[in-house]
Amino acid sequence: MSGRAQWDFTDRVIAITGASIGIGAEAARMFAQASGRVFLLDIDDDRGREVAEGVGTFVHCDVTDTGQVADAFATVVREGGGLDVLVNNAGGFSEQFGVEETTDGEWDKVIDLNLKGVFLCSRAAIPLLRRSPAGRIINIGSLAGQATFYRSSPPYAAAKAGVHALTRVLAWELAKDGITANALAPSAVLTDRIMVVRGPEERARTEASIPLGRYGQPADIVEVIMFVASENSGYMTGQTLSVNGGRFMA
Repeated sequence: MSGRAQWDFTDRVIAITGASIGIGAEAARMFAQASGRVFLLDIDDDRGREVAEGVGTFVHCDVTDTGQVADAFATVVREGGGLDVLVNNAGGFSEQFGVEETTDGEWDKVIDLNLKGVFLCSRAAIPLLRRSPAGRIINIGSLAGQATFYRSSPPYAAAKAGVHALTRVLAWELAKDGITANALAPSAVLTDRIMVVRGPEERARTEASIPLGRYGQPADIVEVIMFVASENSGYMTGQTLSVNGGRFMA
């Protein structure tokens, strides 16, 4: 944490989806270090509980299932007393196919995880965030949803573009309630998923294309999440923040 901003989320309740690994797990740790009351939502019970130990409360939740989402946010309210910040981080894909090789099932699975989950969790959170003095929705999009100059999963790229668009819709609708909605568009972050879906040669080519000369780490993304969640960002809404080491500039 040396050299990084010191945040204070005392008395704030934060729900993070996809919190058992990568950016989500790092966000849970950093919000906890900032004295936030953290709820970690994920389908991976074992890893989720492991991350949650000493950090927050693990809640089993498949973000693509309406009933599980409703139950998860009911738990957040019951045990946390409300909700101030929602980080929609759950997403990803496990295999890269071209358009012709993408099956109906793969398309539906990836779209549901990356886009429907953001919709379901945001919809469930809105009534709770209206009670907060500074409600925040933070959606994790992707460079893949902004530009196409490298290989990606077709449904993943489409879903992340949808996340950016949905973020703007949320911001427009919720501004009157004092709730902000913003997105981040990371690229080339060294997470477990990247190590699985991109081989060594592809990772090396990607790293060579980054002006800052290195892959991002989850903490690089989470520091921006912390800013967007803080009161310092109160006049910013409907934005997609590119956090990519300069790989894409617009």
